[in-house]
Parts: sequence; C-alpha cells; structure tokens
Amino acid sequence: MRFKDIHGLESTKSLLRSAVKTNHVAHAQLFAGMPGSPALSMALAYATFLNCENPTEEDACGECSSCSKNQKFVHPDVHFIFPVSSTKNVAAKDTKSQLFLKEWRNFLLTTPYGNLQDWSEIYGGEGKQALISTKEKMTIINDLSLKAFEGKFKVMIIWQPELMHKNAANGILKVLEEPPDNSLFLLVSEQPDTLLTTILSRTQRLNIPSFTDQELSEILTSAHGVETSRAKQLAHIADGSLRTALYLSAQVETDNFNFFKQWMRNCHQRQMGQLVDQSDEFAKLNKAAQSTFLKYGLSILREALVSLSTTQDKLFRVEGDEKSFASNFGKVISTDQFQKLSGLISDAAYHVERNANSKLLFMNLSINVSKVFLKK
Repeated sequence: MRFKDIHGLESTKSLLRSAVKTNHVAHAQLFAGMPGSPALSMALAYATFLNCENPTEEDACGECSSCSKNQKFVHPDVHFIFPVSSTKNVAAKDTKSQLFLKEWRNFLLTTPYGNLQDWSEIYGGEGKQALISTKEKMTIINDLSLKAFEGKFKVMIIWQPELMHKNAANGILKVLEEPPDNSLFLLVSEQPDTLLTTILSRTQRLNIPSFTDQELSEILTSAHGVETSRAKQLAHIADGSLRTALYLSAQVETDNFNFFKQWMRNCHQRQMGQLVDQSDEFAKLNKAAQSTFLKYGLSILREALVSLSTTQDKLFRVEGDEKSFASNFGKVISTDQFQKLSGLISDAAYHVERNANSKLLFMNLSINVSKVFLKK
C-alpha cells in the first residue's frame, strides 16, 4: 500500500510525509477513523514510506525490495496485531494473530477498507466475538525487542486496539511509552474514545477523515466503472464509507429516488391501494436493496431538513431533481415530523436486518408515515 493508492486526503498525506522528512516521527501514533475510512490504508502506506529505500518527495518508490515486500505485507520489520476468535481449527485458548497471518494478508489485499465482519468471514470466525487476547502482550514485546532485520524502522501495527483485553493493554504501556530505538507503534482505531486513557495519553492522535461524497463518487466511477449518476447517489448514501459504497455498487440497481418520491406522495395522500402495490415491490427486493432504500430515505430526510437552513447551498449533498424534491419536502413538514419519520424509517431498517417480513413491515411503515403527515 502506498499513498498514491489512497484517493484524496492530501493534507493528511503531507503531514505524514513531513514528519518523516524532518525526522519528527512520533514513536506511538493513533490513526483514528470511522468505519470504511482509509485509516488502516493510511497506516499501511505510512509504514511503506517509512522503510522505503528510495522515497520520492510524494511517496514510496514502489520498486525497492522494502516496497515490494510491503506491497505483499510480508516485510520482516512490519508486525501486525489484530482481533481474532476461535475457529473450527483453532481453539479459543490458542488464538493469536500469528496463526492467521495468511488470512490477514488476504484481507489487506482484497478488503483494505473492510470491517470486523469482513475480517471474521475471511479467517472463519463464524460470528464469534473477536478480541486481542492477553497473550498478545508478549508477542508485541518480543517482536519489538529484536533488531530491525532490514528496514529503518520496526513497525507494530495494531488494528482495532479497542478490542484489546484490558490486561494486554496495561501490559504494553511501558513499551508503548518507551519503545526500543527505531521502533514505532501505529494503532488503527474505529472507536478511539473507548480506549484506555493510559493508551490515549501515550499516543499521538491523527484523525483520518472519511471520504467526501465527491471522492467516493470519483473512486466508484474511475476505479469500479459505476455510472456517474448512480455513483453520486451511492456516495451520498454511503456517508464517507468506501466499504459501504462498494458494497452498494455490487447490488442490483433500483430507482430509489422515484420510488421514495412516489412513496411519500402516496403516504401523504393516503393512497392505500398504491401503498399495497409498493409494499409488494419492496418485498421483491433483496435484503441489501431494501436496506439501501431505507438508508436512502433517511438521507433525503436529512437533505429536506438542510433546506430549512439559511446556508443550505453549502450543506446540500444532492443536486438536480433530488435537491428540488428535498427543498419542496422541507417546506411542508415540521421539525417534529422530521424526527418521527426518521425514527420510523430507522426502526424499519433495523428490522429489515433482522429478517422481518418485508411486505408487512413496509405496509406498516407506510401506515405510520401517513399518520405522521396527518399531525402538524
């Protein structure tokens, strides 16, 4: 992974490059980012840049021995710790990161923006709770006690340290505060505020921004061949998560905008016959498409609420017909109705994920939405 492989975020890349060039590399850094953000990818690219034999002003060279090994995640001076659980072949008492390095490399190569669920599916966790166990404390200490094999730095990347057992976290405090010479910790967290304060106080935090809608749209169109208008809609729904955007792009395309617009009109006018028909249409969609539609509905409600702001043009994340509809929608319902509609649709999305009867769920949702419109 190199900086060039991460779309956008130039200011963050510049900050990291500058630290290396000025010899101000912090010995323990916390890369904090929302799920689906490039936090892990940025840490991997940073590790590659740190040990590159012939770095340019902007990036690692990508050609030297160190870069070649980092591209395959087999560099002997870059170590990984990550949450795991028992599997069919590994008992709970034996679980540790080193037993799953082959699967981990596959995860990084195929799903660099993946979450814990994606990782669990790759290593065979079967939905069990993954943790960084107490025994990883000795792994971390032992790996960093060795001299660098061929790189400038020994790098310890800990993914999702918020899942580290408390005893393990407390056990690495000393080495985290005073690591051996030329040794670095890169902690990559989706929930940094849940980390022990003793961990936070020993790390330099770097907030990794999520992708903007424009960046997501550009990635979908240029790298994955998604049609421009669909890419913009998916980027809006994904809310900064490339993982979500890629997942949605793989689903069957549906006209969420026109379906939502007609649904709102039918609910407002209490057209029960048409709502029954729409319930049938909703039930024909797969679960992913149903979930996507409800998330899209929530995003349009957000845009309708934005339309009431005096700085709406700066806040809008949609354009064209969607923007026009959201603006008109915002004029006819109250803030209280916004809240009630958002709650109803959020609850429906929750039950869709838990395999509720989709036809009954959507019809019940439609009736309740109609009731909200009756009350000003």
